[in-house]
Amino acid sequence: MTKFIVHDDPVGRAARNYIAHADLAPFGFDGQMEQLWLKPLDDGTFAIACIPFRTYGLALGDRVVLSDDEVTEVVGLSRHRVLRMLLMPGADPARLPQAITRIKNAIEEAELLSEWSGDRHVAVDIPPHTSPSKLFEVMEREVEEGGAFWEWADARAFSAAG
Repeated sequence: MTKFIVHDDPVGRAARNYIAHADLAPFGFDGQMEQLWLKPLDDGTFAIACIPFRTYGLALGDRVVLSDDEVTEVVGLSRHRVLRMLLMPGADPARLPQAITRIKNAIEEAELLSEWSGDRHVAVDIPPHTSPSKLFEVMEREVEEGGAFWEWADARAFSAAG
């Protein structure tokens, strides 16, 4: 049975959005698909209208092509990047809510867009020419305290299954 990673509140939600999927098997998540919100463009391509949680090599605004409602290729980069963080539950039950508050505040102060998958996984849009140093400081603190892992979504290129 396929597990779908969904975007409950995509940053680019619009009436004309289209929903497609990216197979996560090429990234080590066999049996999982990420639901991606897309904006149809006039040339038959689509622009990513959400911040990918698990798909590598995609970011907000990237242009993609589809086959059978699945993203198969990136044909234009927006130059946005995705910074992702997974917060780990720990022995101190108060620590996680405090970490979430610190991260949300840092994202808001930096005026960045973000999406949350559950209460422990955040994906942050980093537009070109943006240096979110305060957010990095907050995230670094969480990693140092052993309560988080972070990565850039472009650490690996997009790859379609098949």
